[in-house]
Amino acid sequence: MTSEYLGDLRTSATHLKSNNSIITDAPLDNNGKGEAFSPTDLVASALSSCMITIMGIKAAQENIDLKGLKAEVTKVMSASPRQISEIIISFSHDHLEATPKQIEVLKRAAKTCPVALSLSPDIKQTISFNF
Repeated sequence: MTSEYLGDLRTSATHLKSNNSIITDAPLDNNGKGEAFSPTDLVASALSSCMITIMGIKAAQENIDLKGLKAEVTKVMSASPRQISEIIISFSHDHLEATPKQIEVLKRAAKTCPVALSLSPDIKQTISFNF
């Protein structure tokens, strides 16, 4: 991965193998334009994406079709010091066909994904599952 400062509080990050790029902007409340994900938005998105990925691995092992799983993500910032204080993720799936035991396996997998385990314990992770 590479990152480059583009000016005006905007960066570009590139994944070298695929050459895919993402842009970040500082948020409006921190002197930015807010026209793209902020770096802290990416942290919250990384948590939900990691949880979905690990649940996908477990779902495949259990022969569960996880397609259509959605996550609504809310990031809460504290002011002093300016940092993420909480990430709230609500997972939903309209037609998940899984046993109660399989659902518990999926929940455990989500809560122990690598990003969840890498974040500071000072960041509260509030996770709900609606399926």
